Amino acid sequence: RTIEQLITQNALLSPERLEAVKIEAAKANKTLLEYMVDSKLITDDDATKLIASSSNIPYVDLTNLSISNEILSLIPKEDALANVSVAFELKDGRLSVAMVDPQNLQAIDFISRKTGYPVNPFMSSTAQIESWINRYQSSIGTEVEEALGQEDVKKDEAKLEHFGKTDSKKLESIIQDAPITRALNSILEYAINSHASDIHIEPRETELKIRFRVDGVLQEVMTLPKTTEPALISRIKILSNLKIDEHRIPQDGQAQYRVGGKEVDLRIAIAPISFGEQVVIRLLDKSDGLLTLASLGLRGRSYELIKKGMSRPHGMILSTGPTGSGKSTTLYAVIQEIMTPKINIVTLEDPVEYKMNGVNQIQVNSEVGLTFASGLRSILRQDPNVIMVGEIRDHETADLAVQSALTGHMVLSTLHTNSASGVLPRMLDMKIEPYLIASTINTCIGQRLVRQVCEKCRKGYSASEAAVKMINKIIGDIMPKNEQEAAAKAKDLGYDHLPIYSQTAYTLYKGEGCSECQDGYKGRTGIYEVFEMNGSIEKLLLNQATTSAIQHQAQADGMITMQQDGLLKVLNGVTTLEEVARVASD
Repeated sequence: RTIEQLITQNALLSPERLEAVKIEAAKANKTLLEYMVDSKLITDDDATKLIASSSNIPYVDLTNLSISNEILSLIPKEDALANVSVAFELKDGRLSVAMVDPQNLQAIDFISRKTGYPVNPFMSSTAQIESWINRYQSSIGTEVEEALGQEDVKKDEAKLEHFGKTDSKKLESIIQDAPITRALNSILEYAINSHASDIHIEPRETELKIRFRVDGVLQEVMTLPKTTEPALISRIKILSNLKIDEHRIPQDGQAQYRVGGKEVDLRIAIAPISFGEQVVIRLLDKSDGLLTLASLGLRGRSYELIKKGMSRPHGMILSTGPTGSGKSTTLYAVIQEIMTPKINIVTLEDPVEYKMNGVNQIQVNSEVGLTFASGLRSILRQDPNVIMVGEIRDHETADLAVQSALTGHMVLSTLHTNSASGVLPRMLDMKIEPYLIASTINTCIGQRLVRQVCEKCRKGYSASEAAVKMINKIIGDIMPKNEQEAAAKAKDLGYDHLPIYSQTAYTLYKGEGCSECQDGYKGRTGIYEVFEMNGSIEKLLLNQATTSAIQHQAQADGMITMQQDGLLKVLNGVTTLEEVARVASD
């Protein structure tokens, strides 16, 4: 059976829709399955099943399997990565192996000779196989401890300090084979494979703590002996071209690291603290690509207001929230949607987090006088249509941004306030005239990031009486009251469906923990509140109204608050009550 026959037989698409999708795939210069996966018509696992079925190859779902370390280790990690394969069962003297390409006879023969067992090849998706490859070791500590030897580390430290001051070539040869280098590589690889956004290396009085930030939450992954601290910090400084003999002042640097064919940018910040030097490494995976507004979690009216603001040729779109709430990512998504060869887009960032083809990106460098304010003056002489300013921090930058918007430019920027309604009072605080704010700001966005429930192990449960009361108090008035309202409300709010208002029961969801996620969460999404400048808000602004007054008016105009957006996502199984309470309790 062909893949097209299987698609219709499995009711993935109707014959009419299939023909339309084939045309769309051809226009996008993609295969049918590639286009369907990219368009989220099917999952990557669905595509793998279709290929396996059409090729008469057995398919295996590794998600809910329990594979022992003994079976996994039959294929060494390096070979598993090279052949994108994982052993999952040894039965009757034959080794069952999940592979992305089970028709690769050369790879099957290699694995058979390496393990000493005849191989039964199965097909599985790349994501499932890589998930198990990343779990080869029971803990990162095992790998690091094997790489480190106490005497070797002390010798490393002495050599690094000495040759760092005298002979750069000798230093380079030492660090390539040093145990501390292998230990740092293990930490970096484990963090990248765990999809961590940051690595924290924190000296304590008698030990060295290593923590990763995964999906916005810090988790401790290991503790190293205090004796490893000097050599590890020195190795990181060498990697990022910092001074290894400077321990008194903060230092910032950057580096690149390649693992598994992926190139990851490292942003490194080192600061002296009570018990040594703390290091925070920000990981920016270049292979992740940029997200669209829809994939960021924007729905319904919020999404439409941002699209409306983007369609205007001038004015400001401002995104607000605390550090790490995804503000810059939202602005990148806006740029992605408006970018064409017909307009000139210039950005001023600190730092440039994602490099975008077709966009002129400038890195702020205050040491040489290139600040947001001075850079913005320069940008205005470069004939831009769209300007993105990483952050508006002071009156000078705010004033230049407003003047830019007044003179026919679209300006995108971020502010640090707690809510979308806090944008306007913050601009007033920076001494911008109310009438200028009213005539330049198009759209204000408030946002937070919440962890998503893992789709593989998600289970439904009945909400408690207290949870039902809380949900009804916050979103009861916007929920459908009967079946007739349900479809219209769901469409208006941007969801496939919404439950009917109830005073007694709602079904909520949580992850139980599996090989894909371990703690029931996988990935993050945004919760948003968005309003546009209109006559009623302009009046409040001209009277220098408070944040709460603007908030009440925006809600009266139809704004869905972050907390309401979060609870709608809870009812749709996207996240949990605990996550919404963690980031948007007010």
